[in-house]
Amino acid sequence: MLSSPQICMLIAIAAYLSLTIAIGAWFSRKNKTTDDFYLGGRRLGPLVTAMSAEASDMSSWLLMGLPGVAYLSGLADAAWTAIGLAIGTYINWLIVSKRLRNYSASIKGNTIPDFFANRWHDKSKVLLVAAAAVIIIFFVPYTASGFAACGKLFGTLFDMEYHTAMIISAAVIAVYTVLGGFLAASTTDFIQSIVMTIAIVVVLGFGVISVGGFDVVFENAQALPGYLSLTEFRPGGVEAAAYGPLTIISTMAWGLGYFGMPHILLRFMAIRNPKELKTSRRVASVWVVISLAVATLIGIVGYSMTKAGVIGTLADSETIIIDISRVIADNGVIPALIAGIILAGILAATMSTADSQLLAASSSVSQNIVRSVFWKNLSDKGAMLIARGSVLLISVIAVFLAWDPNSSVFQIVSFAWAGFGAAFGPVMLAALFWKRSNRWGAIAGMIAGGAMVFIWKFAIKPIGGVWGIYELLPAFIVACIAIVVVSLLTSAPSL
Repeated sequence: MLSSPQICMLIAIAAYLSLTIAIGAWFSRKNKTTDDFYLGGRRLGPLVTAMSAEASDMSSWLLMGLPGVAYLSGLADAAWTAIGLAIGTYINWLIVSKRLRNYSASIKGNTIPDFFANRWHDKSKVLLVAAAAVIIIFFVPYTASGFAACGKLFGTLFDMEYHTAMIISAAVIAVYTVLGGFLAASTTDFIQSIVMTIAIVVVLGFGVISVGGFDVVFENAQALPGYLSLTEFRPGGVEAAAYGPLTIISTMAWGLGYFGMPHILLRFMAIRNPKELKTSRRVASVWVVISLAVATLIGIVGYSMTKAGVIGTLADSETIIIDISRVIADNGVIPALIAGIILAGILAATMSTADSQLLAASSSVSQNIVRSVFWKNLSDKGAMLIARGSVLLISVIAVFLAWDPNSSVFQIVSFAWAGFGAAFGPVMLAALFWKRSNRWGAIAGMIAGGAMVFIWKFAIKPIGGVWGIYELLPAFIVACIAIVVVSLLTSAPSL
């Protein structure tokens, strides 16, 4: 039997899920072509563009991964990651957004692989298929991390079996994405960003009050030497290790990932008026800075709550906000409903990324492989059916990949983030800013960057020492070198 607090939380979450499905049903009537389904007809407003981009970016990582890292390891790892992401967000909006919006509209293309292929006049389809393959390889496990987060959420809260909870969550995300496409995903992302903001503010406020104020929070945190240091790394009370300049640089390299994130870049392409991107940039940058700072602080507050006995020692640090929400829910009906909104915020963070990932991955299958390579005369109606079928197929695959309840949301996201950042980031920058780059350089950079992520992660990083840095940094550098060298060794493009 569910307790009264659990019922209240479940009501709030159910109301939120019903709203997302209703939005999907509403926008299903506006999807007449695959351009509508995948890019919303390029008619997003500045606020929806900004907040849907950042909500789809932050995912469950913001409310589970980042606070979990701060709780377990102290300030350094979380803070330098957040700083890198904040800088990367601003620069991406500043130098990439407007140029990509105008360029993609002029050469026609509603997916990132389409843009690359059209930019370099690749009639062989090699670049198109390579880009589509990269999206499938890295987005399917990324989507799986979101499903895993949902499974952890419901499993922890309602004593549900993990697999049942995960499958139900995946089904809801797949349904409204299949129904409404890009417009539904972007609109729900906008709403989800608001819910996420409410969640982190309420959790932070309750946590600080429960331990007796910020003074107590920092007093408890400082009791563990190195926990609040930016130059030491202290996982879970283990002896502190130096967090040196190379580690700091590689951690901040998270920010490089933004140049290659398809679900963010698509928002730039979809805004109705390029002149509105300045407003979007300001809104997005401010929200990212505040949300990252608050999420990091929640991890520190959570550690203090454990020291003060408000919550117990966590078996899984990534459930810190869930555990705080359960404490809030025990204080009555209204607090339980508020806790439900907080948990809906975690769900929102997960869903806002998963829906965008599903769309990007399905577009790679249906548009860039099936329609562009194998079935060129496919009608718009047939393309829509394949697009929606691709969403469902990828959802099923992601469910199988998320089957392990012990998988780490943070680790899966960090690997997929590195994959996109290294495989697409340098190629996107070359496409927008270097006229001498050509399709062979783009293909070489894409393959070299993606391959180096795997090589560094599984073969070099385990060596440790100076080699134990985040795989995105070396892979990004290798991809840049490959693009430059191969482009210069092959004929110049006829642009």
